[in-house]
Amino acid sequence: MNFPELLEKAAERNGSIACLGMDPIVERIPLQQKDTGKKIVKFYSEILAAVADKISAVKPNYAFFAQYGFPGLKAMEEVIAVAKKKKLPVILDAKRGDIGKSSEAYSKEVFEAWEADAVTVSPYMGSDSVAPFTRWCGKGKGVYVLVRTSNPGAADLQQLQLKSGKEVFMETAAKVAEWHKPGVGAVVGATNIYELRKILELFASTGKKIPLLIPGVGAQGGNAADVAALLRRTTGNLKLHRINSSSGISYAYEDFGGDYVKAAAKAVKELNGEIGSLA
Repeated sequence: MNFPELLEKAAERNGSIACLGMDPIVERIPLQQKDTGKKIVKFYSEILAAVADKISAVKPNYAFFAQYGFPGLKAMEEVIAVAKKKKLPVILDAKRGDIGKSSEAYSKEVFEAWEADAVTVSPYMGSDSVAPFTRWCGKGKGVYVLVRTSNPGAADLQQLQLKSGKEVFMETAAKVAEWHKPGVGAVVGATNIYELRKILELFASTGKKIPLLIPGVGAQGGNAADVAALLRRTTGNLKLHRINSSSGISYAYEDFGGDYVKAAAKAVKELNGEIGSLA
């Protein structure tokens, strides 16, 4: 099974394209454990127990776990194992990208040591930095290339116009299509629907299955309903894509009050409602 097939199967099984982003901040985790690693594992394990059959991927953010050193990384390993037991694709948000030999080492870390199903990579250093990751697509893995990110500073470089008249993010999208093999996808934020549409239309014109990982809904200002409607119009296949929510699910109790597990389940239900039917 290649990575796009894994995505579609998970979406069909759970009736959702929601992705749970995992960005642990221990100060926001309402548990009394003193052990940081155990606190993180208990937090996400309990949330997953409540929502695993209502989402279709998880996205652990490497940096948020690594900030707590080896206990944090051990927690990430355990959380990934929990997600895998629940048959959820694991997208490791590591944003790797270096010279070829370094990328080869990073790809082994991601896919062998952490056993992730997919990874996010930066394309800034070009094809020889991305290729060590995309070679793993032949083994059923996925690679999401950063194309148009949702952070405010993305415009500093990604929106620059080239002599061709194209913006850098559109040229990057064209490179993703050029580098494509089953499993190669793109990270495109939900915060600018016009740019998302341009990228989706480009990908649709190629006739290739290019899965999108779409962060930026909820706290960052993106609208899941608008994104889903656009996916329907341009690709006709929602099951291939994932709409990510991190703090909006994990820390939903801060808005809804009460038990953090019930609040997370409520947030997932609302997100799925905004996305609507996958048919």
